[in-house]
Amino acid sequence: MRGTPDLQTTMLTGLSTESLIPADHPIRRIRQVVEAVLRELDREFTGMYAATGRPSVPPEVLLKSTVLMAMYSIRSERAFCERLNYDLLFKWFLDMKVDAPAFDATTFTKNRERLLQHEVADRFFAAVVEQAKLRRYVSSEHFSVDGTLLEAWASHKSFRPKDDQGGGKPPTGGGRNAEHNFHGERRSNATHQSTTDPEARMARKGNAVAAKLSYAGHMLMENRQALIVDMELTPATGYAERETALTLLDRLPKMARRRTVAGDKGFDSKDFVAGCRSRGFTPHVAQNTTNRRSAVDGRTTRHAGHLVSQRIRKRIEEPFGWIKTVAGGRKLRYLGRRRNRAWFLMVGAVYNILRIATLDAQPA
Repeated sequence: MRGTPDLQTTMLTGLSTESLIPADHPIRRIRQVVEAVLRELDREFTGMYAATGRPSVPPEVLLKSTVLMAMYSIRSERAFCERLNYDLLFKWFLDMKVDAPAFDATTFTKNRERLLQHEVADRFFAAVVEQAKLRRYVSSEHFSVDGTLLEAWASHKSFRPKDDQGGGKPPTGGGRNAEHNFHGERRSNATHQSTTDPEARMARKGNAVAAKLSYAGHMLMENRQALIVDMELTPATGYAERETALTLLDRLPKMARRRTVAGDKGFDSKDFVAGCRSRGFTPHVAQNTTNRRSAVDGRTTRHAGHLVSQRIRKRIEEPFGWIKTVAGGRKLRYLGRRRNRAWFLMVGAVYNILRIATLDAQPA
């Protein structure tokens, strides 16, 4: 027979969020890794808050919320708090009761400066990498580097002359979003600056691609399990990719044994190759022989390890792609390098957590 909806409201129930999540759900393995990381940061969290006063939303809840927003492609903090009211999986992940109300979205805003001041994103990312090292998932000898452009939260119309914020051709038409014709107007980072995000720089990925206000995201990946071991967000200058790559190599622990670092053709420059060798790294970069001579020769490319590095280094595009699509980083959501850098580190840590949880599930 045809069933009908039961409109009788349940007056009393013993339901808990723990009983609703399947025992083999991947979110359980992810939560184990996240909680292990947060336990390592417990002492830092204690030093961030006063001993007296009104209790705040725990920092563990805010960081777990950031993990959920990255995994489930939630664009804004306000949208997350709205979903938290009715998503029981989210409440289980945050250790909240079934009937507990969601905290206000302004909680993120009011606590963001505290988290930035204590470099919580850096500490969280480092703790995630440490979890991977404890499981022996991370190689200490073979690495890959790469960079990408992340579009800033600023429009072309905000890119105005530095000496006169109201200069340039006047907009045509009415309304708050009037048309502006940039044809024939010379604009560069040396003479212009965004009034919305002054730290953003106009940049483009190639000659046939439109220039946009952007930041440059950089990654250092180990080649064993394709885990991110270091990240950085910088202004999008023409030399940021190679300069920041050397900075990331400097942050690695020193070793007497020689190591390798792979990169695409953009890293085939004399300065980068010489910088790698002076730091004890063999540069396994792709040769760029288009109307020029490559900075690496047969003494490097004749070894089988160069071909292996070039094959594995392409996996660094996977975290970049995940950050831009799933985590919603194709267009950044904050103003200023400081806030966007913290977000970049957090979503990179989330990517590592997903990789660690996947590797944990594989048979030994």
